[in-house]
Amino acid sequence: MKDIKLHDLVFEPFITTDEIKDVVHGIAEKIDKDYEGLNPILLIVLNGAFIFAADLVRQLSIPLRLEFVKVSSYKGTQSSGKIREDFLWKTPLEGQHVLIVEDIVDTGHTLAYLKEKIHNENPCSLEITCLLKKPAAYQYGDILKYEGKSIPNDFVVGYGLDYNDLGRDLDCIYRKKDV
Repeated sequence: MKDIKLHDLVFEPFITTDEIKDVVHGIAEKIDKDYEGLNPILLIVLNGAFIFAADLVRQLSIPLRLEFVKVSSYKGTQSSGKIREDFLWKTPLEGQHVLIVEDIVDTGHTLAYLKEKIHNENPCSLEITCLLKKPAAYQYGDILKYEGKSIPNDFVVGYGLDYNDLGRDLDCIYRKKDV
C-alpha cells in the first residue's frame, strides 16, 4: 500500500483489507449470537456504510431485513453539526428489532438524530454497529454495542468512506497525511 492523493489531500495507508475482514467477522459473530430468532431490521446509513453493510450481511447467518437511510453531517473533512436528511426507511419499525449500520462514528450527531427518529416509532430494541469509532470526537455518553475498531480523531477514507465523493472504492482505509 502506498500514499494516495484525493483532490488536494494526501492519504497514507492505515487499516489493511485483512484487518477490516477480521473486524467485520467479529461483529457478525456477535450479531448472529445476539439476534438469533429475532429477524432484525438492519438500517444501513448511506452512502458510507454500504460496503461495510454488504460485507457484514454476507457474514451473518440469521434471517434479517434491510432498509436504507441517507443522512449526513459531513462537509469536506469535518462534521458540520447540521444533519441533512435525504431519505428514511419505509418499513414500520414499531415492535421491531432495529440495528443501525454505520461506517464511522465520530461526533455522534448523525447517530443521535437517527436514534431519536427511530425511538419515536417504538421499536422493540435499537442497537448500533459501526466499523470505526473515534472516541476522542464522540460527544455522547452511550455505548455502541457492536463497535468495530476505535481509531484516533484522524480523517479517513476508503472502504465506503470518502473525501468530497472520492475514495469510497478503495479496499482498505487510509488516513489524511500531515504534509
